[in-house]
Amino acid sequence: MEKLFQTTISLIEKLLISIFILLVVDVTWQVFSRHVIGQSSSFTEELARFALIWLTVLGAAYLNGKQAHLAIDVFLHKVTEAKKIRRKIIIECFMLAFALIIMVVGGINLVYITLHLGQTSPALHMPLGVVYSIVPISGCFIIFFSLYHIQNFRQQTEKLS
Repeated sequence: MEKLFQTTISLIEKLLISIFILLVVDVTWQVFSRHVIGQSSSFTEELARFALIWLTVLGAAYLNGKQAHLAIDVFLHKVTEAKKIRRKIIIECFMLAFALIIMVVGGINLVYITLHLGQTSPALHMPLGVVYSIVPISGCFIIFFSLYHIQNFRQQTEKLS
């Protein structure tokens, strides 16, 4: 499971770097075309918006995997190590449930509806379901990372016993 975790984290890192490079090039071209050429490209703003959506949602999954997400951990510092691990398991279960119900199930529903209705973006003429597909994909990553962390926390609990 460790090898799969490391491979997944590495894949997401490379994808995030690629999206960020695309975003920088896109916005740079938009500024250049607006100020030097005097005419703005219509697709660059939309591409930047979609790239930012992908960067943010996929970045949230990545941070979940690295356990670097925003957390209020004041209650974890005041308990014993065994209780701390149990609370971390509970937190991971909540994150798993959120990712499953909201991101995967809700995200698949959103993608299906937008594809079924044939909604496309105005400038890129791309199906919006493709843009929204990052939500269930990231939800699946979060579920995998939560299961991985729960397994590691359980192993830590066994070592403490």
